[in-house]
Amino acid sequence: MHNFLMVVLLLSSIVLIASILLQSGNSSGLSGSIAGGAEQLFGKKKSRGYDALLSKITTVCAVIYILSALIIVAVFN
Repeated sequence: MHNFLMVVLLLSSIVLIASILLQSGNSSGLSGSIAGGAEQLFGKKKSRGYDALLSKITTVCAVIYILSALIIVAVFN
């Protein structure tokens, strides 16, 4: 069981890193954060297609990573 959870933790961390690195940036530096920050906060820019898929993969992998890490610490320590 411990080895299985360690493999799940390793795979989810690799997929999480890859999905974060493959996502496109939403703003271009400091000027984008000042000028276009409100659009991102209030949802005027909807992500579709490839970016939406990567966002969902990132969310799922983050949840799997956190849960498996908590289970490993709680059960096996």
